[in-house]
Amino acid sequence: MGETIKSSGSGKSSKSSGSGKSTRLSISDKAFTGVGNLIKLLPTGTVFLFQFLNPVVTNNGHCYTINKYLTGILLGICGFSCCFSSFTDSYLGSDGMTHYGVATKNGLWPSPDSESVNLSAYKLRVGDFVHAFLSLIVFAVVALLDSNTVDCFYPSFESTEKLLLMVLPPVIGAISSTVFMMFPNKRHGIGYPSSETQQES
Repeated sequence: MGETIKSSGSGKSSKSSGSGKSTRLSISDKAFTGVGNLIKLLPTGTVFLFQFLNPVVTNNGHCYTINKYLTGILLGICGFSCCFSSFTDSYLGSDGMTHYGVATKNGLWPSPDSESVNLSAYKLRVGDFVHAFLSLIVFAVVALLDSNTVDCFYPSFESTEKLLLMVLPPVIGAISSTVFMMFPNKRHGIGYPSSETQQES
């Protein structure tokens, strides 16, 4: 009789531990899904550079003073890259090659002659500044909530990190979707699919 009670108790504990693990996994999956959706809004090269170099410059979260300086520089460079990419665009020239340039008030710069494209149509717009600011916010959320960054700069914040990973990505994603509806992004700048790729798809 005692053995039966023991086994049933252990069965309940195993079930509860199993359900606890599955809950933690589902929360983690949702968090990483939210972060993954945000990353899609950023330039591919910048995201790759950050994900590749961040573990190196932070020493996998075990930071010394030099690591903090290097991580700060990396965050600054990647943040600038996200903003700068919003002001770039590409076009398929009459030579069949994809050309990149920076949007100015008069059009793309530099602007080599192209018979098939009106480069003045690529001039600077208000939406470019909105997208640049939004890209910076998205990158800040992704980068500052990275586990290595958290361990490096604010290790005591680690307990709150999981909660913010659950809350911030969906909120920022919803805001981003709204902003992109108001200011559609028609540019194909550096780090984003080029005009040629879009035409082929």
